[in-house]
Amino acid sequence: MQDALNRVDWQKVDLLPVIVQDNISNEVLMMAYMDKQALELSLCTKTAHYFSRTKQRIWKKGESSGHIQKIHSFSLDCDNDTLLIKVTQEGVACHTGRKSCFFTELESGKINLEVEVDTDVMYGVIDTLYHTICERKNADPKSSWTAKLFAKGDNTILKKVVEEAGEFTFAYKDDDESEMIYEAADLTYHMLVALAHKNISPDRIKQELARRFNMSGVAEKDSRDD
Repeated sequence: MQDALNRVDWQKVDLLPVIVQDNISNEVLMMAYMDKQALELSLCTKTAHYFSRTKQRIWKKGESSGHIQKIHSFSLDCDNDTLLIKVTQEGVACHTGRKSCFFTELESGKINLEVEVDTDVMYGVIDTLYHTICERKNADPKSSWTAKLFAKGDNTILKKVVEEAGEFTFAYKDDDESEMIYEAADLTYHMLVALAHKNISPDRIKQELARRFNMSGVAEKDSRDD
């Protein structure tokens, strides 16, 4: 195990790029990254584990969807800084519900693969909304409100967060339950736009809440820097 880990040139890369191929068809399914711990887990379990740059943590492929990858082989490139793995893919590889993550032609923007699995239920509405927001970054601002926010930049994005927070507080003061729910949904959406603009996954918010779960409010506050 240690010999295998040491074959990677970790002085050159902190995160090892990993190309993932179907074991039978050789179709490229996705590209991800492994740190040393993720590679060790993958070698031990023969199930793909990666390091998510957006979630800033190790994640087992399929941990939410059940669409795991069973690894048949690991091949290191000639520079010892890129890995190719061949897998049996349970379900689909892409969070969009497509077989492969490579489905958009760069020059024309044409979508070449159909959605095979509805992933909304698997990932939950917050993660699904966040991914949809991220996909709108390159959309036409004339046809997408989200793309329009991204195009206008920080001031517009932050103005909407403050505006929706204010509207939520007014609904609270008015004791209007339905309006509170409506405005909370608007606020959540605009906060996700702000997070997406900075490439911060909502999973990192969940991690922070989990960290605080076993801490008292006083202890949590004292743990922050002044």
